[in-house]
Amino acid sequence: MLIEVASHARKYAHAPYSRYRVGSALLAASGHVYSGVNVENASYGLAICSERTAYVKAISEGECEFIAIAVVTDNGGAPCGACRQFMSEFGLDTIVIQADVHGHYTLTTVGELLPDAFTPAKLAEAKRRRTPPSRPRRAAPGTP
Repeated sequence: MLIEVASHARKYAHAPYSRYRVGSALLAASGHVYSGVNVENASYGLAICSERTAYVKAISEGECEFIAIAVVTDNGGAPCGACRQFMSEFGLDTIVIQADVHGHYTLTTVGELLPDAFTPAKLAEAKRRRTPPSRPRRAAPGTP
């Protein structure tokens, strides 16, 4: 089902520069499916990938737990590095279905696509290591 939703969404991709249309379908833990497409821009850095479009749609509707995402391209291409990092924020166990327009697909997970991901837990760990232990404050002169 996710591959079909992503394939259908792909028709709406705005890819006038690369001509590389991508469609995604993201299954939230609630059971709702959110579609996304890549949207290119003449200022290339402002483009957004289909995976992030689907996640942003879901998150803006209150979702934060995800089961799987299907990504459909002409050739079954994998999510880019930025999308891998973005998806890792919401779970390394999320299943990633990479499919082509002929229905061939592979299964993996966000964690397999991005080993040693920079996650919220790693950020918290890094902050703990940087924060010096608290020291007792000395009273200012003339105060009890």
